[in-house]
Amino acid sequence: MAKNENKTKSDEHLKKEVVDTQEKLRVIRFGGAGSRSRNVKESRNLRREIARAKTELRARDLSAQAGIAKEAKKA
Repeated sequence: MAKNENKTKSDEHLKKEVVDTQEKLRVIRFGGAGSRSRNVKESRNLRREIARAKTELRARDLSAQAGIAKEAKKA
C-alpha cells in the first residue's frame, strides 16, 4: 500500500480498514502461537498500516475541529 493512498479514502473506509487490519494482526499473533511465522515482517507491516490509517483519521478530525473553531471566531 502506498503511503498517500489513505488521503483519497473515505472516513468509513479507513475505519473499516483499521478494524480489518487489527483482526489480521490478532490472527497472526495468536494463530501462530508456538509455531514459526513464515513472514516475519508481516506483523510489523500490519501495525504500520494501522498507524497510517489512524494518523490520517486523526489529521482529518483535527482539521475539521480547526475549521469549526475558525467559523466560531468569525461569528
